[in-house]
Amino acid sequence: MIRTRVLTATTVTAVVTCVTVLGTSGADAADPKVAPGGNFDLSVWQLQEPVGSPGSPTTIPSSRLRGPSGYQDAYFYTDTRDGAMTFWAPEKGVTTPNSKYARSELREMNRDGGAADWSLSGSHRLNATLRVVSVTSNVCVGQIHLGSGGSSTKPLMELYYRANGDIVVGTENSPAGGQTTHTVGHVAVGKTWSYTIAVSGGDTIDLTVNGSTTHYPIPSSFFPYKQYFKAGSYNQSSSDSTTKGARVAFYGLNVSHG
Repeated sequence: MIRTRVLTATTVTAVVTCVTVLGTSGADAADPKVAPGGNFDLSVWQLQEPVGSPGSPTTIPSSRLRGPSGYQDAYFYTDTRDGAMTFWAPEKGVTTPNSKYARSELREMNRDGGAADWSLSGSHRLNATLRVVSVTSNVCVGQIHLGSGGSSTKPLMELYYRANGDIVVGTENSPAGGQTTHTVGHVAVGKTWSYTIAVSGGDTIDLTVNGSTTHYPIPSSFFPYKQYFKAGSYNQSSSDSTTKGARVAFYGLNVSHG
């Protein structure tokens, strides 16, 4: 059963403010002259890009992403107009062995450099403020992904933005596969919006999109698995084109655990 709750205007303001301030490491506005690591706390992220060798995309560790002189290139960079941390994923690019789609995407890490791998118990939140600059068909902008605990390489849930402006959540039916989707919002291409993906009580995903919250039960088959967050531009279409794809700009990005 899916339960829907609309937050009050006061709560919505608080959520958006938290995302923006924490996502930019306390700055009032992003500096368009520095690398993304100068505006965002990237010490808990690793970057995967749509380049490298077949089946083995290039990854950039958090140590290279951090700071105003940190890593950036054509697939991951600061927009010089507004300071947004921008991800570009063309339809043609290097993919992981378990996907046919290219991505420019952050994978959650621990501050000690190890891969994040947290249990469903406790409180876990991914907050983001973003806009989809362009998209051919469909792009995933946030995920809870399965970590250790079994052989599945599926996500627990994915948040999609479609070319018609629909925001859609996909929840996996089991670690073996199968996904159920629900439309949770609509925002025109190029317009800014926000989301919070949270796990509460160990058995529920709480998704807030622009202040409206929906709840999704986690099937018990996922309980043995640990998890981690992902965010960026995980393009959901492929072709031989290097000019078509999905470009996503983030203005706030923050992870918290408790």
